[in-house]
Amino acid sequence: AAAAAEVSFMTLSRVESGSQPDLTTFLRLCSWLHVRPETFFVYGTHRDPSTVETVTRHLAADPRLKGDAAARIASMVKDLYSALAVEPPARPAIACHLRAASVLRPGVPDRLGGLLKDMQARLLELDSAGAL
Repeated sequence: AAAAAEVSFMTLSRVESGSQPDLTTFLRLCSWLHVRPETFFVYGTHRDPSTVETVTRHLAADPRLKGDAAARIASMVKDLYSALAVEPPARPAIACHLRAASVLRPGVPDRLGGLLKDMQARLLELDSAGAL
């Protein structure tokens, strides 16, 4: 498995035991498992700009809005957004830890990668449907 993932046996053993790999090792293991790296990150770790921030930025960049027009519109958007926006329902945290056997048979990494992709797709479907 280590050779197929292009990492040392000791590195794979440490990761399997719970150590966090360096970025290169992490990317190699993801590639070997045919799993996108972002699969292993919790939603919310990356902060997207808020809707109001995005609108404000676009208004400020609009060459057709002169003087304080962009600021006035942005102020109205902020007020409306504050009054009408509701918090989205909390997303449940789903965690899974898989321990590999000491010896993987040929084909197991491919099947495991496929299984993980199928699991992720199903979980996303259930989450979108509000079933989680």
